[in-house]
Amino acid sequence: MYKHVALLVRQSGTTHEAFRDYWLNEHTPIARDIEGVVRYHTVAPTDPEHSEFDGIAELYFEDLDDLHAALGSPGSRDYDPEKGAAAKARADVDNFLAIDERPRFIGEEVVRTDAVGGDTDGLYKHSAFLVRKEGMSHEAFRDYWEHEHTPLARDIEGVVRYHTVYPTDPGHSEFDGVAELYFEDLADLHAALGSPGSRDYDPEKEVAAKARADVDNFLAIDERPRFIGRETVRKDATDAEGY
Repeated sequence: MYKHVALLVRQSGTTHEAFRDYWLNEHTPIARDIEGVVRYHTVAPTDPEHSEFDGIAELYFEDLDDLHAALGSPGSRDYDPEKGAAAKARADVDNFLAIDERPRFIGEEVVRTDAVGGDTDGLYKHSAFLVRKEGMSHEAFRDYWEHEHTPLARDIEGVVRYHTVYPTDPGHSEFDGVAELYFEDLADLHAALGSPGSRDYDPEKEVAAKARADVDNFLAIDERPRFIGRETVRKDATDAEGY
């Protein structure tokens, strides 16, 4: 499944509360009907004051061409769709988002572990937008992440679902990948991965501590944004367990 992940930044002069109200009540009903979208998530920050972003919107497509037609391709933060709902959603973005300030990521998602049968609605989520270490190629980064780090990360205490998301066009992507870890309990997430306000963390539990130590082998941790939020599934036209 292909997905477009938008890290949302509100317009200057807008409060987070006003942004959230417009995003969820005005924009979301348009965005979830964009042509080709089969699943749509919103992720609201658990601690807006210390969060790097005001929210995350995730739009899933079965076909990469449909995604590009609706939301553009990597290499630019803006886009100019031609289809009806996609064009309407893009026009509405200017009512609440600082589009040139919000990173985005287009990738292919791989589910690495799942103890919830694909039902992520209401779960707490840690999204890490990964940046490789200086001097490391994207290919070497991906190989290490996939074969060395992922077997550790998916077993972190409290994780109930874990995704890796690989860029469809690494040469034009803002990040080398996205790691998404889901928890049923926010305290478990904080114990494993820290809390908003810092890009680094210092876990005490065994597997979480091993995973954090391993991060230094391939990630530039101070350069990679992260986001902690609670996910709401706004649309699902997929087989949830296999999405």
